[in-house]
Amino acid sequence: MEVFLIILGVLVALFVVTFIIYFFNIDMKLVRKVYDFLGKHYDTMKRDKKL
Repeated sequence: MEVFLIILGVLVALFVVTFIIYFFNIDMKLVRKVYDFLGKHYDTMKRDKKL
């Protein structure tokens, strides 16, 4: 019975964490930060060819 309660607690905790990520749109905020960082990096790179 103890194992069942531990598994249930872990599942509830995972559900709460994923709900908070969904509710506050944290995943897309993180993607935006990464996108901005990569944009700065690739904008400053030297190009071999001009388009």
